[in-house]
Amino acid sequence: MGMTPQMKNRMRGLQIAIILVLTTSCTSNAFAEPTFPFKFGFNIEPAQTPQEVSTSIQILLILTVLSLAPSIIIMMTSFTRIVIVLSFLRNALGTQQMPPNQVLIGLAIFLSLFIMSPVLNDINNQAYQPFNKGEITQQQALDKSSQVIKSFMLNQFNNSSKKDLEFFVSLAKIKTPVDPKILPLNVIIPAFIINELTIAFKIGFLIFIPFLIIDMVISSTLMSMGMMMLPPVMISLPFKILLFIMVDGWTLIVQTLVRSFY
Repeated sequence: MGMTPQMKNRMRGLQIAIILVLTTSCTSNAFAEPTFPFKFGFNIEPAQTPQEVSTSIQILLILTVLSLAPSIIIMMTSFTRIVIVLSFLRNALGTQQMPPNQVLIGLAIFLSLFIMSPVLNDINNQAYQPFNKGEITQQQALDKSSQVIKSFMLNQFNNSSKKDLEFFVSLAKIKTPVDPKILPLNVIIPAFIINELTIAFKIGFLIFIPFLIIDMVISSTLMSMGMMMLPPVMISLPFKILLFIMVDGWTLIVQTLVRSFY
């Protein structure tokens, strides 16, 4: 028995309705928000024990020291003198960006670590280890650390550079005469930085002299030969590099820098 046209139309309508329902359900599932098995969150709760407070303060202090570490390295160590002298050396050679800045800064950092290792050992032995064992308080540890740093910075002043320290003492309105070891760090640090800049520029001037002589000789020779269009730097650069290699320049510069702190 065949189907009538009305029954065929009803069957088509039913099929279309089923297809629409399936399509809608698939589309809604495809654009549904993903679900996660875990929920993450941060809560701030009051500390229950003194140890929790101490741990939080230590973490805060560590983060503060890490954020100020670049300034501490630049202002209170040998880094400033070393990196300025190395920059003077590169400019005197005229090699533009050779060695690159990353190499010069890396060399300055490791030389500073070598020079400052006795100071770091003194801080570890006199301040950190006793504080870690509970033998001294935090304030005592900070005082002992500052005394070690002060001794290092004050040892870099000579008779001619003590005027910088006297200048900042007068600005701070501290009564004189006074023992330099009891001066606060906010007086010693700026005087130390100016002293480091002065010493670095003196060493840089001495570095420039031999290379300047080579530039002058090459320029005079080119002018006497009538080669005015030829850049003197192009001719003098190989001779300066050759002179630097012959005198073992890197070893000489590093030895001079290291010995200048002792």
